[in-house]
Amino acid sequence: MAPTHVLRCCQRGLAWIPVIFIAMVVCWSYYAYVLKLCICTISNIGEKVAYLIFFHLFFVMFVWSYWKTIFTKPTNPSKEFCLPKAEKECYEKEERPESQQEILWRAASSLPLYTRTGAGAIRYCDRCQVIKPDRCHHCSACDMCVLKMDHHCPWVNNCVGFSNYKFFILFLAYSLLYCLFIAATVLQYFIEFWTNERDPQAKFHVLFLFFVAAMFCISILSLFSYHLWLVGKNRSTIEAFRAPVFRTGSDKNGFSLGFRKNIAQVFGDQMRFWLFPVFTSQGDGLTFPTRLVNADVEQATVTLHPAPKKSAEVTVSPLSDSQNRLLNNDQHASNKEDHLANNTLKSAESENVTISMESES
Repeated sequence: MAPTHVLRCCQRGLAWIPVIFIAMVVCWSYYAYVLKLCICTISNIGEKVAYLIFFHLFFVMFVWSYWKTIFTKPTNPSKEFCLPKAEKECYEKEERPESQQEILWRAASSLPLYTRTGAGAIRYCDRCQVIKPDRCHHCSACDMCVLKMDHHCPWVNNCVGFSNYKFFILFLAYSLLYCLFIAATVLQYFIEFWTNERDPQAKFHVLFLFFVAAMFCISILSLFSYHLWLVGKNRSTIEAFRAPVFRTGSDKNGFSLGFRKNIAQVFGDQMRFWLFPVFTSQGDGLTFPTRLVNADVEQATVTLHPAPKKSAEVTVSPLSDSQNRLLNNDQHASNKEDHLANNTLKSAESENVTISMESES
């Protein structure tokens, strides 16, 4: 038992090495840019002040978003997704997978679940002993189930999911701007130091600063572009590689609600908070609206009329607040169109009656 505990402590300590490396690179870049470039190399006061102002703006936003991405704890499934004590005991005693699935189906009947396993079974985590909500996955590095898990990032030593995905996107954005600004403003002095003999210590810092900024800029640009594409499609990294399975089958665009609503689901409704690393994402991470919700008779309320005197009604739990909020605009627009169509029809009928009465007289 003791060796296992020691091994876990060592693993947790080693996991901070990438974060410490990034922190050291950022601290050195601050020293090289502010002291060696702006203070010791640039002689023009206006240029020096402008560079320092914009540099510190990007630096503060970069560090802020990086800090929030690292230290925001991943959210886990709530207690309602845990099996009751009696059913949990029955599940552990059962050896047949069919009987275990029957227990899970009974427990999940009142839960807002749309996705299934590839075989159509209830998604259950034996490690955490919870029924997995939609888009929830178990992270082996964090040893927990994470809501809307995207991936585990070693550069932040944290799982990127529902609680910090916006912070991670902003971290990529501001780190890209930080590197671009450094590379663009250092370029002319890089050429000057490369061709002329000047202060050798400042020359080393300026030359190396340009190379490091350009290298990180290229690598971050590809990752940032990929995650912007994922946000526009409303997919996680896991869902991009393995499409989620619904009752109607697998669908890689099952959670996509359109570009604007996909963006709002991550960044929120109020655009003034989009550029700041504060939590504004929509929903609770447990339920997500899907474009298949109206076609799923097990989750939606549907009234069937096969004959004039017969009707069948299938009712299940209503949609969550987050689902209603995202789909509210479309419902309002459709109701408005129906209202206008009814008014047009009524006016047309009244005109027909008036014309017929005049012709009779």
